[in-house]
Amino acid sequence: MRRTLAIVLSAAMILLAGCGDAGNQTSTSAATTAAETAAAETTAAETTGAETSAAEITKAETAEADSASESSDKAEEKEAETTAPANAAAENSAGNLSDEAPAAAVTYPVTVIDQIGREVVIAEEPETLVSGYYISTSLLIALGLKDKLVGIEAKAKSRSIYHLSAPEVIDLPSVGTAKEFDLEGCAALEPDLIVLPAKLKDVIPSLEELDMTVIAVNPEDKALLEEAVTILGTATNTTDRANELLAFHDKKLDPLTEALSGIDAASAPTVYLASNSSLLAVAGPAMYQNSLIEQAAGANAAAEITDDYWADISYEQLLAWDPDYIILAADAEYTVDSVLEDENLKGLKAVASGNVYQFPNAIESWDSPVPSSILGSMWLASVIHPDNYPADNWKQAATEYYETFYGFTPDMENLYSAAE
Repeated sequence: MRRTLAIVLSAAMILLAGCGDAGNQTSTSAATTAAETAAAETTAAETTGAETSAAEITKAETAEADSASESSDKAEEKEAETTAPANAAAENSAGNLSDEAPAAAVTYPVTVIDQIGREVVIAEEPETLVSGYYISTSLLIALGLKDKLVGIEAKAKSRSIYHLSAPEVIDLPSVGTAKEFDLEGCAALEPDLIVLPAKLKDVIPSLEELDMTVIAVNPEDKALLEEAVTILGTATNTTDRANELLAFHDKKLDPLTEALSGIDAASAPTVYLASNSSLLAVAGPAMYQNSLIEQAAGANAAAEITDDYWADISYEQLLAWDPDYIILAADAEYTVDSVLEDENLKGLKAVASGNVYQFPNAIESWDSPVPSSILGSMWLASVIHPDNYPADNWKQAATEYYETFYGFTPDMENLYSAAE
C-alpha cells in the first residue's frame, strides 16, 4: 500500500538508533535502506528523533538520552524541532502517516522485493532507465523520470499519453514486446535499471548474467498497482512523488464513495465491461477492471466468471445477462455504433436504451491498471449515476491530475481524439 515505503524507512531509522547495528537492513515490498553510511552521518539530535519514534519515550527520557551525546541545553533547543517529525514517524509505524509528511531520501544501495518475489539490490541511484511495459513507462513519466528513459516498449507511437506529456520518448530505441522482447537490444543500451512486466520473467536471468539490474512489476489489481508505485519510487529515489501519486487516488476516491453512498448495492446497475479485441470478451471479478465497476457503484454483469483474464462468451450468454450498461475498453477495435447496430443484440436493455459507451481514449486507457485509473471509476460513475456524480467532477480531477503529474492540460472537449 502507499504507506509501506515510509514505514520501511522509519524502521531503518529505529535500527540505527536502538541497535547501532549498521549491518541490519530491512527488506520489504517497498524497499530496504542500507544503514552503514546513514549511521555514520546521523547526528545525535536525529538519533534522538528516531529513538522517540521507536519507543515513544517521554520528553524527560528523550532529554536523558540526549545527554549521553550532547548537553542538556542543546537537547532542549532541538526538542521543538524534533517533536513533530518524531511523532510523524510514530504515526507512520502505526499506518497513519499524513499525506503531507515528506518521505526520507533513499540511501543506496537499497534493496526492494519486486512483484515476482525477487530481492533486487540497486547499488546506486539509476541515471538511465529502460521500460518494457507501457504501464511502467507511464508510471516512470508520472514520477518525473522521462529524461532518464533510454529505451521503451514497442508501439510507443500509439500511446496518446506519450505524445501529450513526453513526446521525446516516442523515438527512443524499442526493446520489443512481452511476446517478442529484444534482449540484446535492451542490453546494448546499458541501462542502470530495467523495468519489465512479470510476464517477461524468463528473460531476467539472461539480463542478470550481463550484470543488468531488473525489477519485475505486475500491477494487476489495485493493491499491486500501489505496490508497484512504491517499489519504483524507492528504486529511483522518487518516494515523495510516489506518495503524492498514491495520495491523489485516495483524495478522489473518498468523495466519489461518499457521493455514491446512497446507492443500494442490491439495485446497482449491471455493467458489462468488454475487451479491446471483441465485444464477446468480458472482464470478470478477478480482473483489475472489476474494481473500477465497484468503485463506480455498479455491479459486474459477469460476476459468475472465474477467469483472471478476458473471458470469451457467446451471444446467448450476453443476452442472458442482459446488462443495464455495456462499456467498451478505451482502445476497443470496434465501435459503439457497431454494437448498437448488431442485429444479435437488439433485445438487450443496454442496446434498446442506448446505454452503450466507450472509455475515453484521447489521453490513456483509464480501464487498465495505470496510475490514473481512478479517473476511470469517476468517469464510469458519471455515466451510470449522472444524478449522483456529475461529469464535471471527473473532468476537474483529470485536469488536476495531468497538470500535476504529466505537465499538460487535457482537452476535455475531445476525449476520443486518439494520437495519430
